[in-house]
Parts: sequence; structure tokens; C-alpha cells
Amino acid sequence: MNGLIEAERDIRKIILEEDGLSEDRIRDIIEEAVFRRFPDMTAEEYSAAFDHIYGRLRSRLGALHFLAENRDINEIMINGPDNVFIEKDGRIEKIETMFSSAAELEDVIRNIAAGVRREINELNPILDARLEDGSRVNAVHKNIAIEGPVLTIRKFSRNKMTMNRLISLGAVTEECSELLKLLVRSGYNIFISGGTSSGKTTFLNALSDFIPEDKRVIVIEDSTELQLTNVDNLVQMECHNANSMGKGLVSMDMLIKTSLRMRPDILIIGEVRGREVADMLQALNTGHCGMSTGHGNSVRGMLRRLEAMYLMAGQLPMDAVRAQIVEALDIMVHLVRTSDGRRRVIEVQEIVGFDGDEYRLNPLFVPGENLELIRTGNGIVKDMKLKLGGTNR
Repeated sequence: MNGLIEAERDIRKIILEEDGLSEDRIRDIIEEAVFRRFPDMTAEEYSAAFDHIYGRLRSRLGALHFLAENRDINEIMINGPDNVFIEKDGRIEKIETMFSSAAELEDVIRNIAAGVRREINELNPILDARLEDGSRVNAVHKNIAIEGPVLTIRKFSRNKMTMNRLISLGAVTEECSELLKLLVRSGYNIFISGGTSSGKTTFLNALSDFIPEDKRVIVIEDSTELQLTNVDNLVQMECHNANSMGKGLVSMDMLIKTSLRMRPDILIIGEVRGREVADMLQALNTGHCGMSTGHGNSVRGMLRRLEAMYLMAGQLPMDAVRAQIVEALDIMVHLVRTSDGRRRVIEVQEIVGFDGDEYRLNPLFVPGENLELIRTGNGIVKDMKLKLGGTNR
């Protein structure tokens, strides 16, 4: 590590002394310096050293460049400059730190923020953003994080996950996929729940492939992640935080409200976390079809969370809130992440109504003894959309 840092300093000095260097010339300088300083390196070690130094000098991600480029790594977690972890093949492991100081880590975080026209500092200590490839970024400033700046990068898959691929991985059964395809095409409102990193966004992305090509789709996300490739009439919008002057805030509830004036056939909300739930449910209660995701431990647990988030927007009678949820949402899909890192669907339930404090659910698929997805044999109770679509199942 020390040798690489010294090599980087030498290369940086050479680059600064020569004006107008091309990218190819910079690569040549790095190659020559690495060969000269580390003549006994293997080809693999040399490649890693080159990537390490090139990333520090030329990439917005600095020392993280080679980790971000490694397709086997799903997540990068940095708890201060001396504690770097990665998730690979569903398992978390600690790796050798690549930061010479907290200041270097801070520079990387500021570069990421600048790249998406945001800022992170003592007045704005939390950053939620995305990289150019769609990877999700969260950072916390050192005045909040005790052990130094914290940076978390959830890598964006370069290859879109399809439903067929999810079936082959055992995340969902073909039978369940066919039913969901029918429900999407019939205009049912579908909500996907699950814990952190359970694959909610990935599943929503795959589910969007079932949207008919002639529909106008409006997508609203905190940070753009969804890849809808089968829809031509598509609008994607992203929330923006306020700047240091308190100006420029564009919240999810603001985008939901304006989307209703854009003549959507289908409204997709990337993830709901708070008071925007009220606007989403009201939109779905006024003739718009839609899909969304949220954090929850089960279908019923997610419904309780939706109640709580709705109440953040205003104090309404609980019966009124539940009535809004029942009228707006048709199908709940719940995913989990197993101990071996696999993501899979374990519940698909239809929301039928509510009696007092309890929602009446019609289970369509339930988990078996080994979490395998089992069809219950129940049909769709609220089948009007199926009938209007020419199919009754």
C-alpha cells in the first residue's frame, strides 16, 4: 500500500509538470512508473496496481475506481478511511484500506456530490445520490459520523435483470410470473415490499417489462435506478434536495402531484418512505394504474407502515386511511433475502378489504417449509380489471 501511494505521488508530479497530456500519454506514464517501481509483479498484480493508481488520479471515485469497476462486487461500505467492506457473492468481507487519510475519502465524497450537482458539508451532512451508471450512493459527513466520513455505494447491475433470469435464479416461480404478467397487463396496482437489499427495485424493474408497449408511463424516483426498455412513451423524473440556501427542493410528493397532469397510463413510484404515500394512494384511487415499493417485514407489516406514513401527511381517522389503502392497492408482493444472500419472492397476496383493525387478504402464493413459493389455488376476488381486460382467472 505504501509503495503504491509513493508511486502515485511521483506520477502525479510528472503529470502536473507536463501540460496538455492526452489520456493515452497519462496511461503510458502510469504503466512506465509501475513497471519501474515494481518489476517483480505478476500480470494480475500489475493490473490491480495500474487500476488503483489510475483511479486515484483520473476517476471521480478516486481510490474506489477499481472496486466500482469490479462486477463481482455488489456493495461498497466505508466506515471511515480505515474500515472498508465489500459485499461479494452475498457475503460481506473487510478489505485492505485504500485511503491514505480521511481527507482523501472526503474528496471522493465531494467529487461524487459535485457530479450530480449536490453538496455535502456541515450544513448538509447527508448525501443521497447516484453515479453515472445508476449505482446508489449514500454519504454522511464527518461531523455526524463519529469514526470519520461514511460512504455506501450499492452497485448498479450493468445487465438488466429480466423475469426469466429471476426465474432461473429461483427468485420467483414461472407460475407466479405468469400471474403477475396477467395482472400488470390488466392494470392492477401492485406494491412490492421487503427488507433492505431484498431485491425490491430489481423485481420492480423486471415486472415493468410486462407493461404494454402502447402505455404512457411516468416514473418517479428519489435517485434514478429503473431501466424501462420496452416503453417508448416514457417520462422519468428524479427528486432534488434543496441547496445550501434552502432553494431548489423537488420532493417526491411534488413530482407525484405534477405527474397527474401528464396523462399517465401507469405511474411507477420507485420507493415510498413518508408523507408522499398519501399522494400516491390518492393518485391510484383516481383511475391511475401504478406500482411502487417500500420497506417492510411482511405484507401485513408493510400495510401497517403505509398507515403510519399516510398519517405523516395529516391526522385522518384510521378507517379512512385503511379505506384509501384498500381502494388504491390490489396486489402485494413480498421479497426476502436469505442467509446465503439469495433474494426471492415468498408472498403474493390480494388486498380484499378490511374488518375493524385487520386487512382481509386473499393469499395467492405463500411460502413453503423451505421458503419455496406455493400456489394456494385461490382465484382473484376483485376480478373486474381481469374481466375488462378480456380475461378472468
